[in-house]
Amino acid sequence: MSPEIIIAFLTLTFLEVILGIDNIIFISIVTNKLPAADQPRARLIGLSLAMVFRIMLLLGISWLIGFNQPLFTVLEMSFSGRDLILLGGGLFLLGKSTMEIHHKVEGIEGTTSNQSGKKASLGNILFQIVLLDLVFSFDSILTAIGLTDNIPVMIAAVIVSIIIMMVFAGRISTFINQHPSLQILALSFLMLIGFMLAIEAFEQHVPKGYIYFAVFFSMVVEVLNMRVRKKSIVNTNNTEA
Repeated sequence: MSPEIIIAFLTLTFLEVILGIDNIIFISIVTNKLPAADQPRARLIGLSLAMVFRIMLLLGISWLIGFNQPLFTVLEMSFSGRDLILLGGGLFLLGKSTMEIHHKVEGIEGTTSNQSGKKASLGNILFQIVLLDLVFSFDSILTAIGLTDNIPVMIAAVIVSIIIMMVFAGRISTFINQHPSLQILALSFLMLIGFMLAIEAFEQHVPKGYIYFAVFFSMVVEVLNMRVRKKSIVNTNNTEA
């Protein structure tokens, strides 16, 4: 419990929560297609899997570091296992976000009218969550390794951060799903994350601080717009009354 250990734990926990925002947004959007009764269970399973994946990656840290070794070279550019995972995850996020934006703009929403359709939908949603959990966990742990080499501290930070995300995931999901404009903004954020992951596979690093600041600023502007629209509606109703 030295000061260095405590600072490392708090820093990693904060970092893991920040890096987990994109994971929560993705889970919130995809689970919105499920019946309301199944959404909390899907979010809990998704975040639990994220915690399991990250702990497994930390315990296999020597194997994880090996993912940075080049596997093959194309046009004088080397690609490692890490690069392939980031590229695949980035392209998946880009494609999924584009499809979701199209569905919301065109007014197409997934429905589950019968029990078999409900089960198939739940399985499909969990499969998508598992795929993105792998990518987000891989990227998150690689970032954590750069801050400390104390495995117990990293595992503790992962567990605490996931618990924090579990507590607030339902509220975040409800808030996003109640406001269509925020859903589009969140999907645009996921597209940005997908693009960032894809270009990192080509050794083009983009500081995440710039990305998260832009998203935070956009969210603040949209929340202010929502308050202005709400106030305008109330004034209009009072005038008509």
